[in-house]
Amino acid sequence: MNSITTRLLLLGAILSSGFLHADVKPNILFTDGAVLQRGQKVPVWGTANDGEKVTVEFAGQSATTTAQGGKWKVELKPLKAGGPFSMKISGDNEVTVNNLLVGEVWVASGQSNMEWTLNASFQPEVEKPKANFPQIRMITAKKVASLTPLDEVQGKWQECSPETVGSFSAVAYYFARDLHAKLGVPVGIISTSWGGTPAQAWTSAEGFEGQPELKGYADQIKAAAEKPPEKGPGPHFPSALYNAMIAPVIPYGMKGVIWYQGESNAGQSKQYQTLFPAMIADWRTKWKLGDFPFLYVQIAPFKGQPPEIREAQFLTLAKSKNSAMAVTTDYGDANDIHPKQKEPVGNRLSLGARALAYGEKIVYSGPLYTAMKVTGSEVGISFDSTGSGLVAKDGDLKGFVIAGADGKFVPAKAVIKGAGVVVSAEGVTDPKAVRYGWDNVPDVNLFNKEGLPASPFRTDVP
Repeated sequence: MNSITTRLLLLGAILSSGFLHADVKPNILFTDGAVLQRGQKVPVWGTANDGEKVTVEFAGQSATTTAQGGKWKVELKPLKAGGPFSMKISGDNEVTVNNLLVGEVWVASGQSNMEWTLNASFQPEVEKPKANFPQIRMITAKKVASLTPLDEVQGKWQECSPETVGSFSAVAYYFARDLHAKLGVPVGIISTSWGGTPAQAWTSAEGFEGQPELKGYADQIKAAAEKPPEKGPGPHFPSALYNAMIAPVIPYGMKGVIWYQGESNAGQSKQYQTLFPAMIADWRTKWKLGDFPFLYVQIAPFKGQPPEIREAQFLTLAKSKNSAMAVTTDYGDANDIHPKQKEPVGNRLSLGARALAYGEKIVYSGPLYTAMKVTGSEVGISFDSTGSGLVAKDGDLKGFVIAGADGKFVPAKAVIKGAGVVVSAEGVTDPKAVRYGWDNVPDVNLFNKEGLPASPFRTDVP
């Protein structure tokens, strides 16, 4: 009897004995090293034989369900922070998942400035030796695009250590580090980002509904469904990244989202005023966790990025409740769309989390324009988020321009008065509009005393 015949006979014996079947398997998000969200119901899911009874045991709880269509899902009652724990998943077979923690989970998403690793950031050799935080974990989703929603991302949970942290998203790492230090509980990050991608790729097909300005994206999706591209969609295609890198993460228990994106939509800044809030609303609808905190970065100064895209991000604050924006006018690089200093960005996002997600009474934003009032030849500008007071960093205020009825903007004199700024210019006797930091690379210095910069703005929003 030759070896091929022997192998065929063995395979036949295995098949006839029923040894080959779809083993109970947890989704990759529930594998060794994962962090589960505390304080809320925790869905756990995976695959199994259709009709198979599946039981999940964790931290004194037991939940049972029956697999349907090869899939199963249970829901654990709210958990307290701690660990490490083990999870036992039983069906026709048994799986044990080890080294699980319970704490705070955040999703980190966007394009290259979120994807940017610690190794590629400012002075990694200084930070890496200090990054011994076994209670900080990150799973980085492999970059995949799809025309239809997928069931699973590809990735692996990693503990934060000097050996692993170099490949972590730098912004997400610094965010998690600061949050972990403040809260004293484990922090898990689901990192799912892709450089050079637009917000429409991260929005579901349903997210475009009811938005006339976004109908073109919905039409593209419908056309592709009738005539799918031979090689699949690219990462810029509407919904392609939502389908492959967000949908598989839902409904994982989490606290909120940190987001750094906008550069790839700079050419459609006006549309982004609708698209970005629509994407936020879409994710909140799909996760069914209410208006969870959505914290995002206003893109940094760069010679190729117009002020209108920062304006779109600023205006999103009023359209998306429970959101916060980290301003980065002081950490841009005119010649590099990827500024190296990510620590201040992660820190400012963590301030937003501490305020919105955890109820801490802190100043978490720089000054935000609210209103103007003309008095003679002067314009008074009012702000929110002034903290304990406004300051001009390193000298007189700069970055303000003013225009009269002719619409021509000229450099202005700006002086802090109380919680506002008074703006004027010689020759402008009947002022109509004021702008601040209205440039690709704004040269500005208005801060609050807490050290957070004011967002660029214009009073003449069209």
